[in-house]
Amino acid sequence: MPELPEVEALAEFLRERAVGRAVLGVDVVAFQALKTVDPPVSALGGLTVTGVTRHGKFLDLDCDGPHFITHLARAGWLRWRDDLSGAKPVRPGKGPLAVRVRLSPGDDGQAPGFELTEAGTQKRLAVYVVRDPAEVPGIAALGPDPLSVEFTPEALKEIVGGSRTQIKGLLRDQKVIAGIGNAYSDEVLHVAKMSPFKIAATLTDEQIAGLHDAIVTTLRDAVGRARGLAAKDLKAEKKSGLRVHARTGEKCDVCGDTIREVSFADSSLQYCPTCQTGGKPLADRRLSKLLK
Repeated sequence: MPELPEVEALAEFLRERAVGRAVLGVDVVAFQALKTVDPPVSALGGLTVTGVTRHGKFLDLDCDGPHFITHLARAGWLRWRDDLSGAKPVRPGKGPLAVRVRLSPGDDGQAPGFELTEAGTQKRLAVYVVRDPAEVPGIAALGPDPLSVEFTPEALKEIVGGSRTQIKGLLRDQKVIAGIGNAYSDEVLHVAKMSPFKIAATLTDEQIAGLHDAIVTTLRDAVGRARGLAAKDLKAEKKSGLRVHARTGEKCDVCGDTIREVSFADSSLQYCPTCQTGGKPLADRRLSKLLK
């Protein structure tokens, strides 16, 4: 799933290529992806892209008033096309293409644009056309952005205080902190040397400070690595920079212990026992206990 660093990089990528161009048209192939009807998608035709921003994991194109917003969900992605002038008309089908956005040509005569695609059968990619980003329920409910100046150790202390939620789940909750998903929550907790099953309310001030630093540095480093890359290269960059996530069975680069996994119904987490749980494997994902 694209998380804050990848979506931020996509926003920067589109700022360089889409801002200043007019929208020639938006072709919706996967009708279930479109979550709004007013304004209609056709209202974007002829409008100029004036800015591109990010809200958590949401990507927002300001089209001189109306906003074209997308959430790529677990298996979605954005593919930039240098020239769509010769592209065949799109038809609803079973392929990965969900939405195509066609932009005005430049001095070279090429008419670029981008396509939103989604792999797999669980179609969760979402597209919204709204007058105000706050009209998107997921954006309206977002917690603080971890890269904003408002996200201080004191703010994090307020977030974890009194919460009986496991810290892994709390970090992934978009209503609590915006933009962190399964992968970067694993990475943050490894940097913080903290068990994913630790109860948030039990964190000491020192642990909160360490966790805050781990959140900010991990995300900033990932954004820095992704900056300037083409959209097609972002997935590979993310994978190459991971310390524990999706590395089950490999050696931890910090201590040399074997990275372990806890599996759930539709996801999994990875961690290093030596770095995070005192050398003890996590046993019961439901009761959040350690093997004795």
